[in-house]
Amino acid sequence: MSPAPPRSVPELQQAVLDGAFGPLPGRLAVTSAFWVHHTTRLAGSQVTYRNQYVLLRSGDSYGACSFEAGDIAPDFCANASGHTLDTLIRHESAPVRIAALDAYLGRVRPHRDAEDAEAVTLPTGTPEVRAEARDAAVAGLLDIAPRSKVALIGVVNPLVAAIRERGGVPLPCDFNLRTTNWGDPVTDDMDQVLAEADAVVATGMTLVNGSFDRITEHCRKQDLPLVVYAQTGSAVARAFLGTGVTALSAEPFPFSQFSADTTTLYRYRTERA
Repeated sequence: MSPAPPRSVPELQQAVLDGAFGPLPGRLAVTSAFWVHHTTRLAGSQVTYRNQYVLLRSGDSYGACSFEAGDIAPDFCANASGHTLDTLIRHESAPVRIAALDAYLGRVRPHRDAEDAEAVTLPTGTPEVRAEARDAAVAGLLDIAPRSKVALIGVVNPLVAAIRERGGVPLPCDFNLRTTNWGDPVTDDMDQVLAEADAVVATGMTLVNGSFDRITEHCRKQDLPLVVYAQTGSAVARAFLGTGVTALSAEPFPFSQFSADTTTLYRYRTERA
């Protein structure tokens, strides 16, 4: 019997610890852990993206979580390998908990084996070519009417352009950016853009900063479509399909920005989407 769909990240965490999704996480170990500090600036852009990731490997799965600078020190990884996943799912650090949940859920049900996943191949090419293909795939999950207002929680400039190309009006929100590449103002008030939105796109970063549960609750109450664009935490976000999330672009590690060769992302849609 399938587990009851979770309605919050803590509820999902407890269900995993109870064995509702498969083997008890105490039986599965982390074989490697690493911390990545990554920056990128696409050609023609005035924006430098600065990202930190913690990654945990368990079996054939990599769990990942992005986080704000200073949330985890690199030396966390020195002693993380060898721990069982239940220990890290209970860790005091939210990024570690999300990465461990992602590793577990990606291991018991890999995206590559999911019958309801649509595999999308990102082409070989430059960072710009690959980013445009990735963000067009994400925007393709949106079925929006002309002039629909789309809250973009976590700003990715090519995704702003992709929403516009589909007739939508992006409402960008981000804690770290003040303008888009085209000079659009970016607010840090998530409630403001949610109140105006006809649809919502959120990144996997929302899983770790406490906003994911607020976003899904708002979209359930207002009956709004919610597309989640997840590199980090993609298997965690997948657990909320049908309980707030209507569509998901899941891109497990290694992410497209770390390779010039073809890679695969996986798109999921609910009947609503």
